[in-house]
Amino acid sequence: MSKEMVYDIVVIGGGINGAGIAADAAGRGLKVLLCEQNDLASATSSNSSKLIHGGLRYLEHYEFKLVKQALTEREVLLKNAPHIIKPLTFRLPHQPHLRPKWMIKAGLFLYDHLAKRVSLPSSRSIKFDQSSPLNDNIKKGFEYSDGWVDDARLVILNALLAKQHGADIFPQTRCIKANRVTEQEQTLWQITLEDQDTKHHHQISAKAVVNAGGPWVEKLFSTAFNSASPKSIRLVKGSHIVVPKLYNSNEAYILQNADQRIVFVIPFEEDFSLIGTTDVDYQGDPSQVSISVDETGYLIDISNHYFKQQISSSDVITSYSGVRPLLDDDSTEAQTVTRDYTLELEDTLSTQAANSIQDTKSAQGASPIDSIDNQVNENQAAQAPLLSVFGGKITTYRKLAQRAVNKLADYFPEHITEHNRNWTTTASLPGGDFKNIEQFSQALQNHYPWLPKKLTSRLARCYGTRVFDLLNGAIDIKQLGQHFGGNLYALEVDFLIETEWAQSAEDILWRRTKQGLYFSPAETQALTEYLTTTFESSQAS
Repeated sequence: MSKEMVYDIVVIGGGINGAGIAADAAGRGLKVLLCEQNDLASATSSNSSKLIHGGLRYLEHYEFKLVKQALTEREVLLKNAPHIIKPLTFRLPHQPHLRPKWMIKAGLFLYDHLAKRVSLPSSRSIKFDQSSPLNDNIKKGFEYSDGWVDDARLVILNALLAKQHGADIFPQTRCIKANRVTEQEQTLWQITLEDQDTKHHHQISAKAVVNAGGPWVEKLFSTAFNSASPKSIRLVKGSHIVVPKLYNSNEAYILQNADQRIVFVIPFEEDFSLIGTTDVDYQGDPSQVSISVDETGYLIDISNHYFKQQISSSDVITSYSGVRPLLDDDSTEAQTVTRDYTLELEDTLSTQAANSIQDTKSAQGASPIDSIDNQVNENQAAQAPLLSVFGGKITTYRKLAQRAVNKLADYFPEHITEHNRNWTTTASLPGGDFKNIEQFSQALQNHYPWLPKKLTSRLARCYGTRVFDLLNGAIDIKQLGQHFGGNLYALEVDFLIETEWAQSAEDILWRRTKQGLYFSPAETQALTEYLTTTFESSQAS
């Protein structure tokens, strides 16, 4: 980082919204820096239900606009990232004492027709027989399609896309202060960043700042900007459990519960089932969130209510929780809080105007308009904007990013134009420049016949065409280097360090590869020791 360099935009927050905004802006020729206080995708964006979906249940809350936009984005993302996003068939067992059949039919009809479907089939009624994994008393249901996504890798690939267009990406870097400084009639942001490993401080300058802090978006106003937040967020915890797979087929199930909540059961990493999510209001540090005993019991109970394969807490292999930073709309129940988002923009003129209004309130006999006219020069150009993102969901991240960058058009007219406003609509994410994952996986297996089939499939799904850079001409299994566990080898670990900002065993095992599902504590420790030695050698050289 160089103090002398003036960035066009500094994005604070390395979740899906921050990474998406950085990619969109960099692709339009803006000089962008993204900073994230932890690893990329280390909070909400790696702890989702891993779905690209319109949100069938949101129709009950009349969020038609949000659902339509999400359904439209579903098609865009399936095309642009065929390695990490795939179609997923959902089965919805019908329970007459819960949501009535007519309501579900009406909802599915809307779901089919709110936006154009290209790659996914329409919904239909189905019957369950003795071969069904569901309990025998469940005879009827519905089937529809949505999409599955590797959520953490979606963030990483957007950060890579941003980097390919010249952006600087700095994980483990916290913004501790940002204030406007005026020099020679130009106002810039002066930003102090702290390296979380060394605790060294760096100062940079930027023409604009984007606050995409996710669960920390509101807190950043008091800790970094020293001002009041224009909006409030409501932190809602969603938890999931992972168990040995409950059935052998590839469909997911969407389960209705007596409290009107919906729980998903989703095939996960070939050998497991993912069950979630919950909706619980959360107070406290978002980085310390974890599943409760009650949440675990809740998810187990609803699974056992529907499936023949019964589970208990001893079957839970792992769990995770994420805090969703939802826009506070005064809903009484956490599950009914809107999943939509809002973008808040303020700059030097709006700040001065707000200050003038505040001063006027204490000035007797003064006109508010006169006060503003006296303090704000009408010919002064608005500068140093701060754009803040409140709310949002992973499915609509690309559209949110597009709208966020477009909102800054007046400040960067040479870069943000009508010509490039939609460039990400057809932009493949890194490694996604192919059409069919099954055909690509088979071609990869043919090219590297010595690769274990399970490893070939995983590498194709993680990296797409970038896998050829990873394998780097290897001609046999020995050239993959040390085997750490699961199907993780040193060659891949080195690739993640060099190209995807991975630093710790957790970064690699849970956000980059999901191989933590197969690792023992001893194997995790061996990987940690390898990383320590690798970084020490790098620093020494």
